[in-house]
Amino acid sequence: MSHGVSKSPIALAVAAALGTTAVVAVTSSARADTTGGTYVTGDFHNHTTCSDGSISMQKLVKKSTDKTDTPWGLDWFVQAGHGGSGNRNCTLAEDASLATPAYPLVYASDGTTLQGPQTTWQNTNPAQQPKGAAQGSSPTASMWRWQTIQEYQYPILEYLSALNNKPLFLGLESVVAGHEHSSMSVVTGQMPASIFTQTLPTTPGYSPIGNANAFAQWAYCFDRGVSDTSRGNTTTTSGIGNNFDCTNPASSASTSTALGWNEAAKKLIPAGGTGGGTRGHQKTVEALKWMAEFHPNTSYYVPAHLERAGPFNPNGNNGYNVEHLRNFNNAAPNIAFGMETQPGHGASDTRGEYTLRRNGISGINVDSVGGTTYGGTGVYGAQIGGVWDALLGEGRNFWFFASSDWHGRGFTSDDRRTVGDFYPGEYQRDYVMVKNTDTDALSDRDDRLTPQEIVDGLRSGNSFAASGQIIDRLVFVACAGLPGNGRAAEAIAQAAVLLAGTQNTDVELENCATMGQKLVVQPGSEITIAIAARDPIGTNYSPYSFPNPSLQQIGINQPMNKPELDHIDVIRGMVTGYKDPTKPAEYAGAWPSNWLDENNPTVLPSLATVPDAAKNTSAQVIRVFNSQTWKAYPGLSPITSGFKVMTFRLSGIQQSQYVRLRGTNLPASTPWETDANGNPLTDLFTNSGSINRSNETANNDSFPENFFLKIPCTTAGTNVPAVGEVYTGNSIDGCPSHLPTVEGQKMVATDVAAWADLWFYSNPIFVQVEGSTEVKGVQ
Repeated sequence: MSHGVSKSPIALAVAAALGTTAVVAVTSSARADTTGGTYVTGDFHNHTTCSDGSISMQKLVKKSTDKTDTPWGLDWFVQAGHGGSGNRNCTLAEDASLATPAYPLVYASDGTTLQGPQTTWQNTNPAQQPKGAAQGSSPTASMWRWQTIQEYQYPILEYLSALNNKPLFLGLESVVAGHEHSSMSVVTGQMPASIFTQTLPTTPGYSPIGNANAFAQWAYCFDRGVSDTSRGNTTTTSGIGNNFDCTNPASSASTSTALGWNEAAKKLIPAGGTGGGTRGHQKTVEALKWMAEFHPNTSYYVPAHLERAGPFNPNGNNGYNVEHLRNFNNAAPNIAFGMETQPGHGASDTRGEYTLRRNGISGINVDSVGGTTYGGTGVYGAQIGGVWDALLGEGRNFWFFASSDWHGRGFTSDDRRTVGDFYPGEYQRDYVMVKNTDTDALSDRDDRLTPQEIVDGLRSGNSFAASGQIIDRLVFVACAGLPGNGRAAEAIAQAAVLLAGTQNTDVELENCATMGQKLVVQPGSEITIAIAARDPIGTNYSPYSFPNPSLQQIGINQPMNKPELDHIDVIRGMVTGYKDPTKPAEYAGAWPSNWLDENNPTVLPSLATVPDAAKNTSAQVIRVFNSQTWKAYPGLSPITSGFKVMTFRLSGIQQSQYVRLRGTNLPASTPWETDANGNPLTDLFTNSGSINRSNETANNDSFPENFFLKIPCTTAGTNVPAVGEVYTGNSIDGCPSHLPTVEGQKMVATDVAAWADLWFYSNPIFVQVEGSTEVKGVQ
């Protein structure tokens, strides 16, 4: 394959910025892989009134993908409500701006009363009737999620995808047997190419071309919230309908009586009580085996906000320990390939809805794992050397993801302020490399993303997650054997990543690997690491233009809506191979339940208290890049401006390992935000919510709201709308009215805390050394 490129204006600009050596690199050795794919932004965890969200399918799709009215619009979008059931009709639109020919506004029988998305299924005109085992009584009976997926949510999403020419598909935040929640989907049948060439209806009603039948079957079979026993039929005894059968011929446990096989329902229904959590976990492993057997390339399973519900409870349905993530990945490595450890609910009074004493287990209120989030990220992902590094240290394909978990704002849904959630794409987003694998003969399909391409991109690990647009482009490679040596190799790699960054695509260089890949080298090799990250110019999507209060503490006057990347950490860990599940001490272990000392929360806990199975003590920061050590590239336009480029070498490589990145707008030693080494501190100091007492008999150890708040917000401003006023602009120039006050002083919390404290995380690059440990989970 040729590695030459023409001397495009961007290439010449890159070369000029980097010097003479780079000219040679750009014109003879490096090129951006512009034909293979591009990084695109998306979200796969959010809610409408079909579950417990506040708005319709139509409104959430518009808010999430419209790049005009909502400039944060995403490139792809998965609508994914809770499993279980719900009694509201999320296909009913709020107002005329959302009405379409196929889904016009719906009025009650009086002809004047608008029926919006809070209307129950049976109160809809005409009434929509739930199927399966009855839940509740008319007119507020609930509908099982398998039915809403199959008959309502998929058809309207297919229609909106075709109408708006948007890459959409349907997912689920499953209610997980043995655990809490997981983001997942089966895209088999969803959004076939022909939906974009059909003639759309001009009158009410839409008959989908594709279907979500496989996805609906998974929801019936394996979602803990779907206790229906009808086999997806009209009633439990009719035999009319789907006749779902959850048997998996590849796994005898799929029909295990010990796990609660119900022959009439044709599904596992594990018994609760003592051992119920363990049985539930085993059912969830069967769910993954089913996906691997029937839909191995068209499904994914990513545990959601996995630290939130506390540690695993063998007798209930709470969180995840490291062994459960290993079990999932072992059962279906192409499906259970990551975790959603940067949760949504970023503007909640307990960020991410993680907090001390959040969950009741056997009469005791148990902390979210880690106590809180850390810079908006759960402890499994935020703690260097913790659970994520333990999994990467095995050489597993296990990736870092973020989500919005949109439900509502606490304000009206159109207000720019929030004390609850951000819209998908507004604050957190996943940037995923999606390759164009389309082979359809339709010429207009060439550039349109498909569900399969998006799932393949998620699976690849070639992705990163960022909050508050602290960066919006990242190219990250590790290379061996580049032409020349030392500085010449660095210059080649540097030019290549910058060129790829300006074109938002991969680098194509021989003997290089990027995120989610492995580089195989000989012992003693020298590895060149190159990074290009774009700190976008202009404003982000924050409505606040006053100075960041967290930075004001250390004398930095930086507008909230113009954050600047302060530094990037390069983190390395060694790979020692898969843990043996027959050796519990090395395979299993719960994160300490007392990780955060509520009586002395400024003291960072020690990894010494974490079980060996849940940590990788070889992981550490090996480089820190900032304005003194990276090259800032001025660029020729907004597209090419804002890049920070950095390179370094690792010499004498003898052991298999990985490198990953994180970065933030906050310097080290920012009070109440970062420690002296730049690690994120607990978000307890910006969480305003009250904290439960530890148990029902302890009446004196709770904490009132605002107890831990530490950072004052002092800017008065001239445009500070009142709480009752709907504000849709982007120029609030003083501390907002909804902030909590302590002794008359506004304090940083909710959405101000989120916009003040921004982080990105990359997925890792693995380096496998011949003769050392094999990186088995990565191509």
